[in-house]
Amino acid sequence: MTSSDQRAYVYLQLPQSLEVVTAGFYKLDFPQGVPTGSFVYNPAYLQRADAVPLEPYELPLAPRRMRTVKLKGIFGALRDASPDAWGRRIIEKHTGRTDLTEVDYLLHSPEDRAGALSFGRDKVPPAPVRRFNQVIQLPALLAAAEQFLEDEAAGKTGVPEQMLELLQPGSSMGGARPKNVVEDGEGLWLAKFPDRGDKWNNARVEGAMLALAQECGLRVARHRIETVAGKDVLLVQRFDRTLTADGYYLRHRMVSGLTALGAEDSHGDRGKWSYLLLADELRRRSARSAQDLEELFRRMVFNALISNTDDHPRNHALIATTDKWELSPAYDLTPNPLTSAEKRDLAMTCGTFNRYANRANLVSQHGQFKLSLEHATAIVDQLQQVVASRWHATLRQQGATLADCDKLAGAFNYPGFELDPAVVLAGQ
Repeated sequence: MTSSDQRAYVYLQLPQSLEVVTAGFYKLDFPQGVPTGSFVYNPAYLQRADAVPLEPYELPLAPRRMRTVKLKGIFGALRDASPDAWGRRIIEKHTGRTDLTEVDYLLHSPEDRAGALSFGRDKVPPAPVRRFNQVIQLPALLAAAEQFLEDEAAGKTGVPEQMLELLQPGSSMGGARPKNVVEDGEGLWLAKFPDRGDKWNNARVEGAMLALAQECGLRVARHRIETVAGKDVLLVQRFDRTLTADGYYLRHRMVSGLTALGAEDSHGDRGKWSYLLLADELRRRSARSAQDLEELFRRMVFNALISNTDDHPRNHALIATTDKWELSPAYDLTPNPLTSAEKRDLAMTCGTFNRYANRANLVSQHGQFKLSLEHATAIVDQLQQVVASRWHATLRQQGATLADCDKLAGAFNYPGFELDPAVVLAGQ
């Protein structure tokens, strides 16, 4: 595909409105073989009194062309609206191509993408699509996802149109797990299906961790479990959508923690994966920074207490339901029963001793979260008490088997949480 094809108009559904406007124009070029993206706001959009930036720092409202070479030439706010790993697999199999660019993924993705952005070839936004798979279709959706995985494993190419219509390669905040967006009278839900590589009943376990986090005082995404053909499916309500009384959806801008940090997925950018740096971003971005800073601290501690080592920046997000930004509800909370009893690391830096999931390390930079040492310590004590006393009962209440509880027991309150990090690291 030539560079002249690598362009797209960027549409935005305005805050608290059903109006979709052309916000700007994105183009991907390859000078000297380096993917380089450029974006310019639509002059007519800049003149609107209700214009808001797609992202306030990388893409501020300004009458100039902005460029990036990060993320293969795509701006973070646009990449967050692109299909996740599961959606990309479906698009690649449907098109029979593995050389797709970011523009290709943007244009092939339907309108259940995350956030308030959409993309197209025409300067005028197309009429909105308001058709979604229904919760009642979960059996057919699960069967389609399982068939897709079987065909993929067998090396079969192509996706039948009927299956593609069911699968809808949309977007969510990260992950390769089979999923779909479904609708009921309460709104839109992300349905997360079982995967053949699961070591336990993931729907029951992840649902239990969301419930346990809520008991710990965290703000979490609303969720429920549906049993379909004898298999459990976790439904997580879309917090980037609000259902109106007329049956339409307000779409809310959303950016991942990765975008807020100005980081990439690559291992070389791992130094920017940091709760401490994300706290800095909340201070300058959030309209409720004091509450969000404490909330972020609580999530960091909770992740350490359940050994959630998948707490990477894409599993954190900021959302703007109006023209103001704030931390989104928590999602994707999964325990990992690692074998190490002395030292476990989170995916992001959480204190003076880097990523060590340890009490002393978690409170070592309490000032970054605008918390006193006493307050930070009290939060750790409270969460530890709830997790220690409630993890097993919560798993059982959410339908997890005793066998799965036994598999997961090592994830909670591991011994290294209370050790002296200086001593542990000196012995390595």
